[in-house]
Amino acid sequence: MLANYLIGLREGLEASLVVCILVAYLVKSDNRSKLPPIWLGVGIAVGLSLAVGAVLQFGSSQLTFEAQEALGGGLSIVAVALVTWMVFWMRRTARHLKAELQGKLNEALAIGTGALVATAFLAVGREGLETALFIWSAVQATGDGVRPVIGAALGLLTAVVLGWLFYRGALRINLAKFFTWTGALLVVVAAGVLAYGIHDLQEADLLPGLDDRLFDISATIPPDSWYGTLLKGIFNFQPNPSVLQATAWALYLAPALFWFLRPQPTKEAPAPA
Repeated sequence: MLANYLIGLREGLEASLVVCILVAYLVKSDNRSKLPPIWLGVGIAVGLSLAVGAVLQFGSSQLTFEAQEALGGGLSIVAVALVTWMVFWMRRTARHLKAELQGKLNEALAIGTGALVATAFLAVGREGLETALFIWSAVQATGDGVRPVIGAALGLLTAVVLGWLFYRGALRINLAKFFTWTGALLVVVAAGVLAYGIHDLQEADLLPGLDDRLFDISATIPPDSWYGTLLKGIFNFQPNPSVLQATAWALYLAPALFWFLRPQPTKEAPAPA
């Protein structure tokens, strides 16, 4: 629940901030009549994200074991790639997100209602699809279809409340630091999802080395113990990983965290004429 709460909170807060900025800009610019297309775009994006999650969950259950493992492994790697791109993009653009969205909204206002719907849909839909894919991968990794979904739902609900508080001006935090630290935690979670994806592809006989274990500490950390379940739920920890799993985990986590947490270069002020 904790790892998926973080996913829901992180992704949901991005979407909530986007909607908050769009709505606030329309209200302040005396364009309240243009709010319905924004909410329509948001609704379509949410519906599409739920539909994608349902298709992944119920569609995969009709496949053979090998096909399920291949699908789960492939989509886990895709989810890791999307989330990695998202956290790096958000850290780079968090400070300029408001100006970027307002510029797009001005263009949409000039074009018409359809452009407003598309702007809201694209802004929220990207986060929704990433969330659906990542949570589905987490559900497959833990083998628990209830608690990960509950955790993600609570995270999304928290994000909606925080977005409303931002809109009302009742809550002010340093968003750059917030997205930096939650992004770093998501990189750690993504490393575990990547290792799980490698394991699935090995079980589907698409990658070798399934029985080539790097270590086995199942006696020390039993998978069915409370601490084993906690480690698996948060980090997708496996007490007997294959060499390929552990190698992929380390080769992803070390450089990703280094590049993500390194200080951002500061732009020098232009020299006076």
